[in-house]
This record gives sequence, structure tokens and C-alpha cells, in this order.
Amino acid sequence: MSTPILEVQSISKKFKLHHERKSYVTLRESISSMFSSSNELDEDFWVLKDINFNVSSGESLGIIGRNGAGKSTLLKILSRISPPTSGKIISRGRIASLLEVGTGFHMELTGRENIFMNGSLLGMRRKEIKSKFDEIVDFAGVERFLDTPLKHYSSGMQLRLAFSVAAHLDPEMLIIDEVLAVGDAGFQRKCIGKMDEISNHGRTILFVSHNFSAVQSLCRSCIYLKNGSIASQGAPQDVIQDYLKDIADNKPNSKGRLNIGDEVARLINVRVCDIEGRIIHWVDYSNSFRIEFDYEILSDGYCPTPNIHLTNVHSEKVFVTIMPKSQVPVSKGNYTASVVVPSFLLSPNSYIVSTALTSFETMKVHFHESESINFNVEEDINLRPHDYRQAIPGIIRPDLKWV
Repeated sequence: MSTPILEVQSISKKFKLHHERKSYVTLRESISSMFSSSNELDEDFWVLKDINFNVSSGESLGIIGRNGAGKSTLLKILSRISPPTSGKIISRGRIASLLEVGTGFHMELTGRENIFMNGSLLGMRRKEIKSKFDEIVDFAGVERFLDTPLKHYSSGMQLRLAFSVAAHLDPEMLIIDEVLAVGDAGFQRKCIGKMDEISNHGRTILFVSHNFSAVQSLCRSCIYLKNGSIASQGAPQDVIQDYLKDIADNKPNSKGRLNIGDEVARLINVRVCDIEGRIIHWVDYSNSFRIEFDYEILSDGYCPTPNIHLTNVHSEKVFVTIMPKSQVPVSKGNYTASVVVPSFLLSPNSYIVSTALTSFETMKVHFHESESINFNVEEDINLRPHDYRQAIPGIIRPDLKWV
């Protein structure tokens, strides 16, 4: 068995949370606190707790998790920017890190100077940097601005240059933290292609991202961080599914009385149901289902229109549906807006429902609950009418007729 290029052994990281003292204290309290051996306003917060994993040479490891799960802190420790509180890291190769726009750059230096400075920080000799210089500039697309101070670059230009330097100077390990979100779609595809090329040439990549399609296409293994600990580890499609199930489990598919709105209308309740009206926790890809919300119109003379917005876990808008004018209630009272989502439409994924009531004549929004409810669509792959058994990309997957 080959020796791992990276060993992470029982890494933990603790921060001190400093809480503000109350605005008014007596002189006695102030003097007493000066001689107190303990500070009751400090609290220990463990960002990471007992993290263990190994990475083999040439492996691409994805790291996923909610905001605040400890992903960026872990990468800073691996990049030796921040020390762990406890535990040990053994790395057997040169590491290049791209944790945020401008990492390892100096804003007062030109693009050209920053390429050589950043390469030197990565342990490269000047001769090595010069041999890669033209490739770096060409990939970043900043040739016209090479002798311009970096402070005059846009965030996108800084990102392109930073990624290009990190990717072309042949580090044994490349650590990337979601910075691709800053770039445009074309550059993101270019970066994914470059990372894939690096991986195929035996280099190791650690990639933090909320773009699960990129994680699945690029990474061979994945870690799901939850509240500072590893909640799941294994094949990307399995780990991502664990993450999505957690999202659905932690947010009920039916809410109690919400009482959100204005003087015209208020949202009362939101739910996901099967066709018979029973509240469901999971949606079968092969079944139709309903999204419903109860609301109350408080005043006559208004015709607010229900509308439902569906977004997937990648923050991509899947659809917006608006009730036809002929069905909109015209008097005050309690009503239910219900829409049927057909079977064989939504790809298996986690979805977020937003509900709204809008008077389009005046463009007044009476309520807009942006995360009313979450639900998952699941599929039994053994029931597919073909032999392909892997994840199928796409925001929607309609059952189209082949002729």
C-alpha cells in the first residue's frame, strides 16, 4: 500500500468567542473583574473536532458542507496558514492554495511581479517560473494588464491570475476553496478542465465547493463536514446524497401558522403533499405531487395572485409558476393555493420552495417567504427503462417521447 501524500490525524481547532460586557457596570464590578482569574465573557468554540482522513497521491477529494461547517478553517490549517489547536498533519509534497481572491498576492505589485512572487512562495525557482510564464498569462487572459498594479484589477481578473499561477506551477497538492464562484461560467468550465488535467497527471486536489455537479465530475472521493466533524465520507454521489437528506430532514415539509404578510394578505401554512393530499416527506421521481400554501386575504378590493418559486440546492431557479387570473380570489377570506408538479419532471435532488402573493397591477408583494419549505426528489434507479445506472445531470429530467 502506497504512503498517503497527506495524512490528517485528529485535527481540532478552537476559537475564543468574546462576548461584550453589559454597557453599564459599577466601579466595584470593574475593580473586581481586574483581579478575577476567570473571564466569564469568553467562550470556547470548536470549529473542528477530531478530523481524520488520508489523501493518496493523484486523488481528487471534494469537501462539502453548509456555511460554518469548518471547511475553510480546515483548508487554512492544511495550507499552514492557521495552526490546529490539537492534532497533526503530515504532508509529503508542495502545496499551492487558492482560498480566496488575492491569496498570496500584493495589491501594489504588478501582475508580472505577482506571478514571480507567488511562484517563489510556492517554492519555485525563478527559472521554473519563467518556463511557465507564458502559459500562466495566456490561461489568465491578462496580457494587456501585466504591468498594471494588481489593485486596479477586477476581482475576476485577480481570480483568473491567482488560479492560473497555482495551477501551472506544478504543486504536488492544489487546494481550492469555492473561489470559482467569482468567475464567469466560461472561466469556471476552463478551471474545472484544468483541475481535471492536473488530476490526470498524478497531482492531488482538495476542492471545497457547493457546486455538486463539479464535485461529482472532478472528485473521486468526498467528505461531508457537519458542525466541525466528518458526517460522511466516501464516493461523491453517496456523500452528496447524505448531505441533501440532512437538509430535508432538518427542515419540515409542513409549517405551522406563519402569519407572514401585510395589511392585505398573510401566509398561514406551506406543505408538500401527494396527489391525495397527504403530507409527504420524500417525493418519488415517478409520481406527481402537490405544493400547497394556505393564505388569508384581509381586505376586499384586492386580487393578490399566488406564485410559487422552486430552486434547487445549487441555487439555480428551476421554475416559477403563477396562478391564472381566472382562478384568483377576489374577496377577503381564507384560501389554499395548490399546484400539481407532474411526474418524471424534476431530477432527483433537494429543492427549496418559495411562496409569494403579489398584486401585479401595482407590483406590490404582500408576502414572499424565500425558504418556505424543502423537499427531496428520489428515484429507484432499478426502475429506469434503460441500463444506465449512474447520476444523470440536468435541472429537470422530463420523460420525453422517443420517435
